[in-house]
Amino acid sequence: MDVLKVDLHLHTAEDPVDQISHTATGLVDRAARLGFDALAITLHDSQFADAGVSAYARERGITLIPGVERTVEGRHVLLLNFPGSEVESVRTLDDIARLKTRADGLVIAPHPYFPNGSCLGSRLDSRAHLFDAVEWSYFWTRGINFNARAARWAREHGKALVGNSDLHDLRQLGRTYSLIDAPRDAAAICDAIREGRVTLRTEPVPPLELLDVFGRMALGPRKQDTRPLGFGPFALDGFPKA
Repeated sequence: MDVLKVDLHLHTAEDPVDQISHTATGLVDRAARLGFDALAITLHDSQFADAGVSAYARERGITLIPGVERTVEGRHVLLLNFPGSEVESVRTLDDIARLKTRADGLVIAPHPYFPNGSCLGSRLDSRAHLFDAVEWSYFWTRGINFNARAARWAREHGKALVGNSDLHDLRQLGRTYSLIDAPRDAAAICDAIREGRVTLRTEPVPPLELLDVFGRMALGPRKQDTRPLGFGPFALDGFPKA
């Protein structure tokens, strides 16, 4: 069995909400150079499905896992390796419960305790049984770390802690990721995470890099202006001042 380098929360130019400069193939090229084995492209409310990109990734030794960052009751949830036709109908946490009875995908709580109304927060506590894993996000420094609470929650509830970049800028790739003990297969990777065969690898982001990434994405153009001003797990009015 392999130990795979994996990132399960990635956005690309195909995203219907955010204006992003890199394409899916550009992401695959960067990930291949950094030694990644599996990725999940998780666009906002649209499951990425491009057979050509999947083949392009396979040629470079990368498995693409179907995924979406779905807005559920106004909160973001990562749904991985579910049929695209099924995730399109998910709008409530009860819908996720029903989805899990019909398909064997993975449900991850992304950046659950960051200062943004789209993060799960207390809903993660009230519906803990729905979630297979919790995310440790790229977005942290030695002085600011909203991931610590998520890590405590994962320990207390016996859930896996996965490292993801929530990538909107290619510079994010490789600072936070997961090592997963699994074959190179989407279903097997999901099973391994549920069984806890995952190790977090992360390092704090240099403050100047974080500010530049945040600034470019928070102030840049959008395809849709339906979310609070900010990006990823942050809203500008909630971003802590250094």
